[in-house]
Amino acid sequence: MSGHSHAKTILHKKQITDAKRGKIFSKLSRQISVAVREKGSDPKTNPALKIAIEQAKKLNVPKENIEKAIKRGAGELEGAKLESIVFEAYGPGEIAIIIEGITDNRNRALGKIKQILNQNGGKLVGEGGVKWMFKRRSCITLRIKNQSEYTNKENLELLAIEAGAEDVYWHNAAPEGEPRSGQELLDVYTKIEDLERVKKNLEEKGIKVESVSLNWVPKEEIEVDKKTKENCQKLFEVLDENDSVQEIYSNLSS
Repeated sequence: MSGHSHAKTILHKKQITDAKRGKIFSKLSRQISVAVREKGSDPKTNPALKIAIEQAKKLNVPKENIEKAIKRGAGELEGAKLESIVFEAYGPGEIAIIIEGITDNRNRALGKIKQILNQNGGKLVGEGGVKWMFKRRSCITLRIKNQSEYTNKENLELLAIEAGAEDVYWHNAAPEGEPRSGQELLDVYTKIEDLERVKKNLEEKGIKVESVSLNWVPKEEIEVDKKTKENCQKLFEVLDENDSVQEIYSNLSS
């Protein structure tokens, strides 16, 4: 089972320049604001908000930025009215794609994303056109180099299953041409309602959590040739550069 966010993988692979860091901070702030507006400002009762805040802290987003984002979402500060958007598409090789975003202008975001897809071998489809190929799951990501006592991949997988994982999936975060050693990530999938329990079980075993997210996980993956895969990766990177795009999921086999 795959389904890790391509935006998150791009983040793990790239050295974060100041310009990229600013864009990441902006995306996380918008994510926090929308989570507050949709489900309230209490992380205990708003899983999406809790995940966004944890990710922001992990990436060293200043506390002041996080607090402002919460207040903006609660209507305590002025700002553009943001809304969540989800677009479904096909990419090169007929891979299925789900694009999650946040924008203050839905029509503008739609136009730009449609243009990116058209220029990179993709096309938009209607609501429900590809989403049926995916399942919504919580994802806890572990980086093997952080697990000093569990450097054996099989041991780490076993502990994740014992902690309550439904499934696990390995992927590589090393930049092209660099060794895989120490750069491999393990995605631990759970039901949304089991996220906190499984995360707590892992931490009680001394396992460090790299990140937590809510993912669209494909029911089946598609294999494509090398050239098509390169075209897909290019499309993901161009989409990720768009300010409105938060996450990108596909059924492309890694």
